Amino acid sequence: MSKWKIYTPEGVQDILFNECYLKRNLEVKLRSIFRSSGYQEIETPTFEFYDVFSEDSDMTPQENMFKFFDQQGRILVLRPEMTIPVARISATKCKDISVPVRYSYIGNTFNYNELGGGKQKEFTQAGIEMVGVNTPEADAEVIATAITAVKAMGLESFQIDIGQVEFFKGLMEEAGIADNDIEQMRVLIDRKDFLGVEELVKGQDIKEDLKELIFSLPRLFGSIDVIEKVEKITLNKRSLNALNNLRKVLQILDDYGYSKYVSVDLGMVRSLNYYTGIIFRGFTYGAGFPILSGGRYDSLVGKFGKSTPAIGFSLGVNMIMIALDRQKIDTEKPKIDTLVCYMNEGRKAAFKVAQELRRQGLAVEIDVACQGVEQLKGYAASKKIGGIILIKDDENIEIHNLETGEASKVTFAELIRHD
Repeated sequence: MSKWKIYTPEGVQDILFNECYLKRNLEVKLRSIFRSSGYQEIETPTFEFYDVFSEDSDMTPQENMFKFFDQQGRILVLRPEMTIPVARISATKCKDISVPVRYSYIGNTFNYNELGGGKQKEFTQAGIEMVGVNTPEADAEVIATAITAVKAMGLESFQIDIGQVEFFKGLMEEAGIADNDIEQMRVLIDRKDFLGVEELVKGQDIKEDLKELIFSLPRLFGSIDVIEKVEKITLNKRSLNALNNLRKVLQILDDYGYSKYVSVDLGMVRSLNYYTGIIFRGFTYGAGFPILSGGRYDSLVGKFGKSTPAIGFSLGVNMIMIALDRQKIDTEKPKIDTLVCYMNEGRKAAFKVAQELRRQGLAVEIDVACQGVEQLKGYAASKKIGGIILIKDDENIEIHNLETGEASKVTFAELIRHD
């Protein structure tokens, strides 16, 4: 037998009964949240042309993608994320739909370097995208939907950190920092590397108050008071507009009743080429990485032929499952309510009983191993099945309650009428 025949490759996993049951239930809850908010579901191909993702190397470096070739020698990739395919669809097949267009999706994505801390190379992303509108109301709705989704999946202790990349771009513009240094600055600030930021700023000819503000960027997080503190320092119009936009979004989220879940992080400066305004990430304890991330990306759809604003978020379903487990949050497990067995004379009645109980919403197994009741009790106990129904014929039916050990007799008509 081949050495690798019984194994799965590194970074992928089998998801068995309880976990798969939980995962599907979480997906049902997410789908319900998205639909109820007007986001219509789409499904994009599992693999696409490499060109679709090659435009934004900041977000999807080519070394992170699983690549292969079609028969014509063209490069294909397993989709590394879902937002870019939505942007492609928005600029092509949905370009004439009245805006805003609200998309939702749930599907597996693939990233070669996503490994460790609970991450896998194949993982399920769920999310929404709103295309065609750029307002604080749109930004707040997407963030509020993310919060609603996390709550619906059973988490209550989590936080959404919100930043504004235009604030950072304005500071860099006012400071006159060169483009090649801006990217280095962005990486250092996003990592909260205080010493690295200080070393880079020291070598720049920047006025002292602006230099101090840049120094403090990694520490500028907390409540809305952070915005008011920063506004007291003279800033350029671009940065002030960004802070004003952020304040409006926070005020709207307060009206949603979601202020306790959000905080400001002006030191959050993710990909500057991809994001154009509000950005956010969700965290909870027990997960070593963000459980969700999102932001405004007004330039992305235009790369596919139609310039239009957009904002969205994606959530890691597998990461949520890890958080639920580590936080010891009770989740529903699959169960079988009843096991039906029969003698030859009662076979037809047994099928009718099983069908009726299933119609009523119960999970019912039929004994196909043709064992006796005593043998079935051990099997039922191992699967935590509460009872066995033995159907001898239409008039002789025994109900065995395995929790109490009691047995009772009923007719077919009594059993159906009773249930």
